[in-house]
Amino acid sequence: MGSVFDAPLWALLGLIIFFAILIYMKVPRTVTRSLDSRAAAIQAELEAARKLRVEAEALLAEYKRKAATADSEARAIVEQATHEAEALSREARQRMEEYVASRTRMAEVKIAQAEAQAIQEVRAHSADVAIAAAERILTAKTKGTEGEALIEKSIADVKSRLH
Repeated sequence: MGSVFDAPLWALLGLIIFFAILIYMKVPRTVTRSLDSRAAAIQAELEAARKLRVEAEALLAEYKRKAATADSEARAIVEQATHEAEALSREARQRMEEYVASRTRMAEVKIAQAEAQAIQEVRAHSADVAIAAAERILTAKTKGTEGEALIEKSIADVKSRLH
């Protein structure tokens, strides 16, 4: 029976000696320090990741704000360009209407002048024709100095009435 208890006893004694050596060589402290340093490193990494996340969220918010600002600025620019284009269109239309009205007035004035000149030329020509006809008729009917004086007077009278 002694041999049955001997093997577990030696195993227990070996285990106790093993733990004593581990404690004597300060293995638990080293393991604890190693685990503590690893936990501190992990904690530092977690803190750095949290800071990076906060910074990324701040950057995202900043970019969203800038995008919204850029979008509103783009809308304002488009709206301003639309208003300017409409104003330029109205101004161009008004200038064109004024130009057409001016050209129409100038054409009407030229037409009126041409009509007046044509009427004046027709009157002058008809006066010349009437004078020439009257002169021939009077010359044929009257002869001598008395007739010539009458013709001259009639011609002067017709000229003064027609012009």
